[in-house]
Amino acid sequence: MGKLFGTDGIRGAANEYPMTAETALNVGRAVASVFRKEGHQAKIIIGKDTRISGDMLEHAMVSGICSMGADAYLTGVLPTPGIAFMTSSIGADAGIVISASHNPFYDNGIKIFKRDGYKLSDAKEAEIEQLILDDRISSMCGSIRNTGKVHQISDAGKRYVAFLKQAIPEECSFSGMKIILDCSNGATYKVAPEIFADLSTDAEALFVSPDGKNINKDCGSQNTETLEKRVVETGADVGLAFDGDGDRLIAVDEKGNVITGDQVLAICAKTMKQKGLLKNNMVVSTVMSNIGFRLALKGMGISNIIADVGDRYVLQEMAASGAVLGGEDSGHTIFLDHHTTGDGILSALKLIEAMKAESKPLSELGKIMSVFPQVLMNVEVKSKPDIETIPEIVSEIESVEKRLGEKGRVLVRYSGTQPLCRVMVEGPTVDETERCCQQIVDVVQESLKG
Repeated sequence: MGKLFGTDGIRGAANEYPMTAETALNVGRAVASVFRKEGHQAKIIIGKDTRISGDMLEHAMVSGICSMGADAYLTGVLPTPGIAFMTSSIGADAGIVISASHNPFYDNGIKIFKRDGYKLSDAKEAEIEQLILDDRISSMCGSIRNTGKVHQISDAGKRYVAFLKQAIPEECSFSGMKIILDCSNGATYKVAPEIFADLSTDAEALFVSPDGKNINKDCGSQNTETLEKRVVETGADVGLAFDGDGDRLIAVDEKGNVITGDQVLAICAKTMKQKGLLKNNMVVSTVMSNIGFRLALKGMGISNIIADVGDRYVLQEMAASGAVLGGEDSGHTIFLDHHTTGDGILSALKLIEAMKAESKPLSELGKIMSVFPQVLMNVEVKSKPDIETIPEIVSEIESVEKRLGEKGRVLVRYSGTQPLCRVMVEGPTVDETERCCQQIVDVVQESLKG
């Protein structure tokens, strides 16, 4: 058995190691054990997205939690940031989300939150992982006679909606705005339409009929073609696409153009600075952020701290620097004054708030930054040796970087959740960027084909 936790929890094909019922059982046991306190009946909250394997993993996890004498509180389908909120709201000792985010339905995953609504540290994940891998956890529940109970939280969605609405200033009205939602047949399919209806918008919701297998299929934050078309057809002000677990947002302007996560971050940074809300005049982004984003912040006189890929690492840098705004080009945006984690619906609300504050269409606001052509190619790999130890790859990267100079950049890294090497190149033109990216991919494939 190999390492369980990647950059964002545990993830893999459902019903195959590590995403098996046995793993879910032992994660439930380990979380209950790690967060157990003397004389205290531990409370563990569990939520999930809409994929078909969620029920199987949830039941196994509940069995593990209860076998350790802890109580399980079930929300049913709820976005990942909704579980983060509910964990702290009900005073749970930990929160667990069963979801594989933007992955296809046949994958699943497990993310864990502490009682304060923040994701676990690397050290705490390692502690849980070691309990499972050493097989110590299976023998720890034998002496427990007061097993835990299962509780249903029927109003979790309504409580989460009420929480999100608090982030909108009283003076900001969304009334009459024409909005198209793409809920990805995922975790936002109920709560997103509800909140925009409550805010008196004219909202039309697409992809709100999950069947367990259609989550993220030709829809959602990574597949916006249908949303783009519908926004133009209806003359909507904005389109909002969420991913399967609801922690990402990708927007579409009134002309049908995609507004990237970087653009959303830059737009919100400007509005927050103008309102005096951008603490320390600072925004945290990642190594994957577009060159244009960094140039835009520089033009606005805003400092930029660069973190590793993953919203947990963005959050670490935010905490260290005192920043209240950070995010990723993939659509994870963290508004730390309002929430402990990336939240797609919250990001959508803040983007519309910026549109109202500027009194401009989203296509105009999107011009805040020039998006340099970016090409990302994935190479399937069987192992993940340190890139720096492979001379052929290092040499090709250096060659491309020299050719691009200040007009581009290269980033080669392994996926933390899939057996992939990701090759990203930004450059001055699409053709040159694609050519440079393919050159590196060819060398990566040749070097790692074994």
